[in-house]
Amino acid sequence: MARIEILQRRCRWGLSALYGLAGVLHIVLPKPFIGITPAWVPDPEAVIFLTGLAEIAGAVGLLVPALRRAAGVSLAFYAVCVFPANIKHAIDSFGAPATSPWQWVYHLVRLPLQAPLVWMALFAGNIVIWPFGRDQK
Repeated sequence: MARIEILQRRCRWGLSALYGLAGVLHIVLPKPFIGITPAWVPDPEAVIFLTGLAEIAGAVGLLVPALRRAAGVSLAFYAVCVFPANIKHAIDSFGAPATSPWQWVYHLVRLPLQAPLVWMALFAGNIVIWPFGRDQK
């Protein structure tokens, strides 16, 4: 098996675990997610529930070869769409009176990781292979 295929498989399994867990948490424990939802989002409870379902569907889709490309594109698009909530969460945390230094570390690491998360979804879905190239072993 080529090195690129091994990396894609690892990304698929990692993202499936990440999004599967996140989806379950959105459905089972929605309150923290509702709290970071921007005010302009209508019906936050329903949106959080639906995003949980979308994350679970994407996690499963990455593992089904016939759905893999659609799941990769969908999860990349999802990561872009939820970025405003990530920014709101960071702003709210930084403005809180009892902000822990760990809050700063979490957000300073988390926000820049959104772009690699988008790339990983596209890579796992076999949409992009940059920067690896097709014939590497």
